[in-house]
Order: sequence, then C-alpha cells, then structure tokens
Amino acid sequence: MTRQAQDTPASIDPKKLDRLAEVAVRIGLQLAPGQDLFMTAPVAALPLVRRIAEHAYRAGAGLVTPILSDEQVTLARYRYGADASFDRAAGWLHEGAAKAFAANTARLAVVGDNPMLLAGEDPAKVARANKANSLAYQPALERIVNFDINWNIVAYPGAAWAAQVFPGEPEDVAVGKLAEAIFAASRVDTDDPVGAWTAHNTNLGRRTAWLNGHRFQALHFSGPGTDLTVGLADGHEWQGGASKAKNGIVCNPNIPTEEVFTTPHARRVEGRVRSTKPLSYQGTLIDNIEVRFEAGRIVEASASRGSEVLGKVLDSDEGARRLGEVALVPHSSPISKSGLLFFNTLFDENAACHIALGQCYSKCFVDGASLTPDQIAAQGGNKSLIHIDWMIGSGEIDIDGLTADGGRVPVFRKGEWA
Repeated sequence: MTRQAQDTPASIDPKKLDRLAEVAVRIGLQLAPGQDLFMTAPVAALPLVRRIAEHAYRAGAGLVTPILSDEQVTLARYRYGADASFDRAAGWLHEGAAKAFAANTARLAVVGDNPMLLAGEDPAKVARANKANSLAYQPALERIVNFDINWNIVAYPGAAWAAQVFPGEPEDVAVGKLAEAIFAASRVDTDDPVGAWTAHNTNLGRRTAWLNGHRFQALHFSGPGTDLTVGLADGHEWQGGASKAKNGIVCNPNIPTEEVFTTPHARRVEGRVRSTKPLSYQGTLIDNIEVRFEAGRIVEASASRGSEVLGKVLDSDEGARRLGEVALVPHSSPISKSGLLFFNTLFDENAACHIALGQCYSKCFVDGASLTPDQIAAQGGNKSLIHIDWMIGSGEIDIDGLTADGGRVPVFRKGEWA
C-alpha cells in the first residue's frame, strides 16, 4: 500500500481520488510546463492536496504552494477574537496572490469545509468579516473574474460536510456516500475520465455555439412564482465547459460543471423570480427567496428562512442588487438526478438554471480580453464585491430567447433544452 493510500479514509476510493487529482491538473487547469500553482484547501483535504501536487509536478509544474485552512482556527476567531478584527482581512496575503497571478501562477481551490460552520456565530460579525475579506481580495479576484489565468475548483468529501449532506449516517458511511457523489459528478467514476471530460466539453460547446448564433437580446423565464425577463449585455458571449484564459491556456474552471452561462445587462432585468433550491451561504440556509427587479435592480426581496442574511448580502454594495451572471442547466443534469442538496454552490448550481448577484465575468463578452472596465460597464456588465449564485430552474420552468425583431425562440421547455 502506498503512503498516499494510507492517508486516505477507508471509505474513500483512493483510485477515484487519484483520478480526481489528475483531472484537476490535466482538465481543470491544463497546467503548463514550468507554471507555478497556488492552491488553497481545508486541512481535511490533505489526501487530495498531496495527489494534486504529485500530478502537478509530473506535468512539469514550477512551484506548488498550498495554503491550508482549519475549521477550529476559524471558530476561535469568532469566539475569542477582538471585535475590531472583524473589519480587517489579511490584505498582504491577497496582494501576494494578485502578484502571483500577474506572474502567470495558476490558481486551484479545493473546497470541503463544513458549509454550516458559522451557523451558530453572530451574523453581523460574519457579514463584517466577509465584506472586509472581499475588499482585500479584490486585486486577486479581478485576475480571476477577468480570466487572466487558468484556474480551477474541485471538492473533497470532508467529514463535517458529509454529515450535513447525509445526516444521521455514521461518519464513515456519510463520507463514503459524499465521496461517490463527488466522483460521479466530477466524471472520475469511469476508466477514462479525461475522455469523458473531452466529450462533455464538446457537448457544452455545441450549446454555447447555438446560443451565440441566435444573439438573443433577452431571456424570458416563466414558471411557478417566476415571470422574469433577463436582458443580456451588449456584445455578450455564451461560455460553457472549457474556456481559453488570457494566458492562452484552455481550462475548465469548475469541476463539476453542467452550465452554459453569460453576462446579463445590469440595467435591463425586469419582473419576479422565486428560488427553486435553498442557498447555503456562510453558515446560513436561505430558502424560498423571492425578489422583484425594476430596471435591473432588486427592489423587493424576501425569504422564508435566512431573510436577515439575504438582506445583508443585498446591501453589500451597489452592484449586489444587480445580476452578474445567468446560467442554463437542464433539470436532467446528473447533479439534479442525484436528488442531493450539497450545501455547496459548486455542486448545487449545476443542478438547475441559476442567476448570480454581483460581479460579472469579462470573458462573457465578445473580445472581452481587450475591453476596459469602463467598456464592460457601458455594455451592461455589473461590478460588485460579491458573486453569489442561486437556483431558479426546475422541471416546471420554460425559457424563451427574445430576438431583436420581437421574436421568441424556445430555449427550455419544462426544464429541458428545447
């Protein structure tokens, strides 16, 4: 038995975990020879971090630099930290990350923490800490949202996370079930995951080509509690699956992914929409979100659960009440079919069509790499400290594409591609 196999919990298949690491490097990042890699992960995810480092170095990586977080250290801050500390963040760390990205360092994030870790902490402190961190992270975040570099997010089945997804199960059983769900969604439960991803990217590419060929001015969503017209940004471009970063590397930012997405026009969204799945955000489950847009801005908002946190999110900044993304995902997606609520946006957003409050992606514009921030704003792109996805799709949602001449083209019917 290898040392890496020994460090993996018995309920996690070490071969599939190794495939996930390989896919993260070869498909997610397409790491270039000599390219450095900056990686963040929870301590619990060390078995995956070690495998990713091995595959990265085998691919010719320059330096692999991991930074690990720990749930108990995070809780210690909320329980014993000085009140003033919640208005501060480690700006020096984010500035260093921004410098690394400017030097073409690739970015990889491993998620796997307890999604409800902060559920029992003061919501005001959580909001303050999030805002301070968002402000400090902005220089690095801009390199990500502008797609300057190749980046990727993958998941590891942490025990605390598994307990949320499979409550009541013994820890080893819950971890094993979550691991298999992650492996299936990430397409590493096959003998040729790289081939599976190649085929999947081809299919998503066909969807984006069809949408880009129609040049819709807007999308109209209709269904229970939803009558929403989402204007699309001028010169918008649909993306999905593998995309080319400004450094010339084609990568898959999210593993898993089932979406095709683009940039809405921040000032041309009208109507009402209701969430179809709960949003897990910083330890709070926000359920049954209902909002109304006027001239692109949310003017009414409610939730049956987590409404106070939703209000704080919407007040993050001026752009927080406007949309930065609209994404299409069929109701028959593998993650939807699993019937699981993952309490993690990386997975839950790939179960249903969704919209995102906040920052837009500059890559979702024709020639987006050459546009200035002012040009992106003029074409309808939104700017914000946040980017939060929440689900609005289901088997009851219809979507029409609205054309410049007033025509309507079926895009989705009953949650499926038309």
